[in-house]
Amino acid sequence: MKKIICRREYDTENATLVKKATYGNFGDADGYEESLYQTEKGLYFLYVNGGEASPYKKEDIKALSKAKAEEWLSR
Repeated sequence: MKKIICRREYDTENATLVKKATYGNFGDADGYEESLYQTEKGLYFLYVNGGEASPYKKEDIKALSKAKAEEWLSR
């Protein structure tokens, strides 16, 4: 998936996957996944996707600061 946020391109195909977290089972309406990526320029973003009853009803990309990425990793 590719998304432009504040004139910066975030692309799951060209970034490095740092860590992936899955909540629930595949097909669960309330299940979802979050994948933390880092771009070549050192920017961080979350790729999120989930079921109809999850916090992420559709796939999306959310830009993160380095501090927020480190906070997400420490969960």
